[in-house]
Amino acid sequence: MDDGRLTVRDVLALELVAPWGAEVAACPALLDRPVRWLHVAEAADVAVMLTGGEMVLTTGLLLAGDEQAQTAYVESMREAGAAAVVLGLGRAFSTTPEAMRRAAQRCGVPLVVLHRPASFARLTEEVHARLLHGRYAALDLSDRLGGSLSALNLSGVPLQRLLDEIAGYAGCPAVVVNLAHRVLASAGEAAALGDLLRDWERVSRQVSELRGNGPVTLGPDGWITARLEARGRQWGHLVLFGHQGGEETGRVLGRRAAEALAVHRLLGDREIGRQRGWEDQAAEALLSDLASGTVHPEQLLPRLRAAGLPTERRTLVPVVLRLPSGDGAAGGTVCGAARRALEEESLAGLVARIGPDGTVAVLVGVPPGRNADTEVDRLAVRLQERAPGAVIGAGFGCLVLDEVRRSFLEAVHVADAAVAGPPSGPVARLRDVRLRGLVRLLRDEPELQAFIGRELGPLLRHTELLDVLRTYLRTGRNKSLAAQEQHVSRPALYRRLQSIEALLGIDLADLEQLTSLYVALLAHDAQRGP
Repeated sequence: MDDGRLTVRDVLALELVAPWGAEVAACPALLDRPVRWLHVAEAADVAVMLTGGEMVLTTGLLLAGDEQAQTAYVESMREAGAAAVVLGLGRAFSTTPEAMRRAAQRCGVPLVVLHRPASFARLTEEVHARLLHGRYAALDLSDRLGGSLSALNLSGVPLQRLLDEIAGYAGCPAVVVNLAHRVLASAGEAAALGDLLRDWERVSRQVSELRGNGPVTLGPDGWITARLEARGRQWGHLVLFGHQGGEETGRVLGRRAAEALAVHRLLGDREIGRQRGWEDQAAEALLSDLASGTVHPEQLLPRLRAAGLPTERRTLVPVVLRLPSGDGAAGGTVCGAARRALEEESLAGLVARIGPDGTVAVLVGVPPGRNADTEVDRLAVRLQERAPGAVIGAGFGCLVLDEVRRSFLEAVHVADAAVAGPPSGPVARLRDVRLRGLVRLLRDEPELQAFIGRELGPLLRHTELLDVLRTYLRTGRNKSLAAQEQHVSRPALYRRLQSIEALLGIDLADLEQLTSLYVALLAHDAQRGP
């Protein structure tokens, strides 16, 4: 009764009606009919003035003593779609007229008799005030929600922020799913949301049964589904679980939220030039939470399953793809290639961009009975076919979610190091990056930066000599090969090496000093890398 919707039962339950001795004389099972308006009339042909949904109040003055007129009156109420007829006893009838009762029962029109004097005017005023207030409240909600969501869309917020606002207005969990019933985003109170996602397979079946043909479908227990469309194509649903308001506010919420989500989708597609923007955002949020450790793994488990990644008895392997060009715009293309590669290898996984430079992360779920390293190698081969030049790093296989964060950090580190020294195989692992990987991992440490200054200090002002040293070390101290790569004669190379020794005060023939110099040079180059 708080949103502009009243039923016959609601009207009879008003405190104002209690002293009037209301009795349902016919069709007690039909009291949940909605009441659109109250109409007080003594005319026998009042039905011609009705449009449907009215609760008609009468004393029956023009019907007394004429059973045929009484029957015709009730039949006209059925044809007009009246919600119910309320007959006040005392003026025309002292008891319930049997002809009207039988006709009402036959026609399916609830007949209510009032045994004590009633003020029709007061009842009309009360009911109309409630109806108008509720409809105003629904309009007000529509304006406030529409304005708030429009402002968020114009400010370019991510999907999660928009859905948080929708869940706040609805006062219950909100979930966006695609047509395959995979969860793209969710919002709401953590405990209630966790219960839903934990049993998502069963919940999604119930959602499928609930969906109707209209844009918004209201179900039992405050469940609301709204169809999500863009450019005339349906691509998902918004589901609200447990809205406590009435039907009118439920429809307003579903309709306004669906409109805002459609606009967000269109804006996102235009901005990033792809059709899978929300899938990317959903995967990115999950992978970010896994890698950051800000959310407990047990809380992420239901979200992973609802997003379509099986975890039962699976080995989870984080894989990171870096593009040497650092082309952020290519990240979307690489995401699509990674998804296709997963499908071709019959592997489940989550794919998302994790940086502005086009870096892409994949969390691969390897089924039991299949070797994780072998499956990742095969996947990497397919990825390199679709993203030539991409450097791929993999973490270790994880049997429990608690290990995934450490493995993700390892994969990022390995891929970073592999950019400077690509592995011989399709994918780099920690064992492949060796000293170069360790140095890159520690490149931002103050102690390592101080070490670079001590070892290379004077040489950093002479970039041509630094490049000579780099070539000399890379060629394994082969002076002929180093001179060839530097495009100088051997005597010229000797002179430059002597200049390096003089500047640094070292002997390049001393293995320990040379090793120290090599580590410092690796660290210096790592600071300039990705």
